Amino acid sequence: MGSNDERENTLNQLLTEMDGFDTNSGVIILAATNRADILDRALMRAGRFDRQIHVELPDLNERREIFNVHLKPLKLDPKIDQEFLAKQTPGFSGADIANVCNESALIAARKKKDIIEKQDFLDAIDRIIGGLEKKNKIISVEEKKTIAYHEAGHATISWLLEHAHPLVKVTIVPRGKALGAAWYLPEERSITTKEQMLDEMCSTLGGRAAEEITFGKVSTGAQNDLEKVTKQAIAMVSIFGMSDKVGNVSYYDSSGQSDYSFSKPYSEKTAELIDQEVKTLIESSYERAKQVLRDNEEGHNKLAELLLEREVIFSEDLEEIFGKRNFGKETEVEEKKIIPPTTENDNESKAV
Repeated sequence: MGSNDERENTLNQLLTEMDGFDTNSGVIILAATNRADILDRALMRAGRFDRQIHVELPDLNERREIFNVHLKPLKLDPKIDQEFLAKQTPGFSGADIANVCNESALIAARKKKDIIEKQDFLDAIDRIIGGLEKKNKIISVEEKKTIAYHEAGHATISWLLEHAHPLVKVTIVPRGKALGAAWYLPEERSITTKEQMLDEMCSTLGGRAAEEITFGKVSTGAQNDLEKVTKQAIAMVSIFGMSDKVGNVSYYDSSGQSDYSFSKPYSEKTAELIDQEVKTLIESSYERAKQVLRDNEEGHNKLAELLLEREVIFSEDLEEIFGKRNFGKETEVEEKKIIPPTTENDNESKAV
């Protein structure tokens, strides 16, 4: 029997069992899925799974409570603050937080400590996001310089643009599959504006732009960056209606039901227009990134040389070079030299 037939039989049996209960039997059926959009509609009718509860990733207060649960069995430094840990982990699920606590205990044990300290938690977040440090990885002097200027490009632009996520740590120590990495502390937004997305795209392309400006050539190190901005630009044009030429239309079916069974709900002419608009968005962001770096060439070079010297730099180093990042907003700094959980990694390909 084919796999599809087996699935149909399972569905039919489930529907039969659900309809077989008496109304006074007091039986409640609960189910969970990550892909509610592809469930058969027969399951969602009244009397079956007719109540839906969307479980989102935990917010700041929820992460603090989750930390309280997973920290109970651990021997902790009394100075550790759950509020601080919760602020360093935006976008983390409950399982991710449990992993952070477990990894921090392992790190403390390797260092033969009696208690787990704050730095152990920060190292654990680093390890989970970026992978294990590879300080013995052989990288030539020229490659290391390229990586440093690449990462300094990301750092410079993200610090100078209002809506880019503020960067708080950059490293050129290889970690996991990445030759360099930059950590950000993103805002926990419910919605994102076009201006915010454009600033993020510009920041992401800052590494490639820095390579071209500094060395007059580009490398394969920006693969991850290019992949990210391409997906973002396609979403802006074809999903969020952020292109004047394409208009206020969305070609994305969020229900997943494919009511009209369109494989491609637009014409070839529209497809060409979408391609043009995506390319225009990316190229304009790239040119903007190069212009920001040219306008701040001295600071960018100073940051790259500092990165070559120390291998790791923090937000206070950027503040010393470029000044405070305010933009008329009150910025609350909880702790210096923190390692937030959102990273932007470059791929493992060798830099030219």
